[in-house]
Amino acid sequence: MRNGNRVQGERTARLRAGYNTTPDPAVIARNQAQQRQHNDKAKLILNPLLDRLQPYPFEKLRALFSGVKTPDLPAIRLSIGEPQHATPDLIFKAMTEAFSGLAVYPTTAGSDELRQTIAGWIARRYALPEIDWATQVLPVNGSREALFSFAQAVLDASRPAPLVVCPNPFYQIYEGAAFLGGAQPVFLNQTPENNFGFDWESLSEAEWARVQLLFVCSPGNPTGRVMSLDEWRELFALSDKYGFVIASDECYSEIYFDEANPPLGALEAAHKLGRKGFPRLVVFSSLSKRSNVPGLRSGFVAGDAKVLAGFLKYRTYHGCAMSVTVQAASIAAWKDETHVQANRAMYREKFDALVPMLSPVLGVSRPDAGFYLWAKTAGDDTAFARDLLAATHVTVLPGQYLAREAHGRNPGQGFIRIALVASRQECLTAAQRIVGHLK
Repeated sequence: MRNGNRVQGERTARLRAGYNTTPDPAVIARNQAQQRQHNDKAKLILNPLLDRLQPYPFEKLRALFSGVKTPDLPAIRLSIGEPQHATPDLIFKAMTEAFSGLAVYPTTAGSDELRQTIAGWIARRYALPEIDWATQVLPVNGSREALFSFAQAVLDASRPAPLVVCPNPFYQIYEGAAFLGGAQPVFLNQTPENNFGFDWESLSEAEWARVQLLFVCSPGNPTGRVMSLDEWRELFALSDKYGFVIASDECYSEIYFDEANPPLGALEAAHKLGRKGFPRLVVFSSLSKRSNVPGLRSGFVAGDAKVLAGFLKYRTYHGCAMSVTVQAASIAAWKDETHVQANRAMYREKFDALVPMLSPVLGVSRPDAGFYLWAKTAGDDTAFARDLLAATHVTVLPGQYLAREAHGRNPGQGFIRIALVASRQECLTAAQRIVGHLK
């Protein structure tokens, strides 16, 4: 009680002295303003370039679908390109047998055996002479990590107004890599009018002179289009003229429909055009789609030895060495083609079944490669995706979320991307619901 009497006495004394125990709104406002100023100063600690990063497409999708009431049907998600076929047993076996590798630090360059295995796969896949595994190949923790970090190693922000060229629509990592590397992304629209190719002339001479890095994706995301040898010839000529580096994203290269005609790769194109040593060219590949191991985070980069030497130097500081255990699983995966052929067969069956069903209502056709359908909508693509979810419990991705406004238009508007990654039966069910909804 003595403490209680003391507190009450202090309150009484404060009131007698003219103090108001009710919080003063002006004082509260002043304190809040000071806190905001403190928080604003604290934000300056972060790299201001982070503010240029846009929300990822799936963040936008969650906001779009917020509040949508769905029917009492099993959800079918065709919005994200995450492989859902079973991971091959040989990868599990190789990984479990290499658990002892968790007890050692891996080297950034990876083991000789892994790089030799990758070099051998490249030579077989693209009918190339021997690849120098010691200088022209590096393992990476998935193509996403490598595509982003590569830009940080290549870009020279001290040069005036550097540019990074991206396809449009595109994989958003390209844009983020450009921003965080101190460059400005510029976009080449891929539209039905140019057969989803590149209009190199849409950039001026002055713009090309500022380009330091150019991203291509072949087979493309989302169109599935494969670049031709003539297109590569044009692009190599531009690289020779202006000196920029080409980063070729080829993570969909092993999902195609004709076993006798795999997609043309960048290294293959360079070899056919007599470009010894692959000058200013680096390709990015991954096991995620090829071998159904998106969680393994394993891939490689290959190409110009001088460029890769700089990238390796960067990576030793970046701290992204591949686990010895993951390396063992990767070696097993790259050495085996049987599971890859079986994977392609499953995708082929899905496209053979779904394209005839969806073509009358969405005008789709089978792409050159990859596992996406790039479908035209009659109206706004975001409204289409939202209405489709509400009616069918099927999710697709609005095309405008994969593109940026450039040259007077967003080339993704009026399209949706459908990822045929679920089981054949789920894809068939989704197609039936879509057809019923649109009819």
